[in-house]
Amino acid sequence: MAVVWVPSLLRHLTGGADQVQVSGTNLRQVIESLEARYPGLEEQLVDDDGRINRTMAVAIDGSTTDLGLLAPVGENSEIHFIPAVQGG
Repeated sequence: MAVVWVPSLLRHLTGGADQVQVSGTNLRQVIESLEARYPGLEEQLVDDDGRINRTMAVAIDGSTTDLGLLAPVGENSEIHFIPAVQGG
């Protein structure tokens, strides 16, 4: 199963867990697995258009991707959801 690293601002949805293991062969399936275990996570990660929320970046096995929810995920992948840094 893939390991998902949960950013601190979303850990209240995972009971404080900073990483969780879920199944899925692409990012969409991983997020659906996360939502099944931790309701409310999908709403934070996916926008109304069905794309990764603009306020998040996703790295799979250390690389970001432009494939969005279709990005492949391996059985032993590490997935990091990284909140965008805002400044002004």
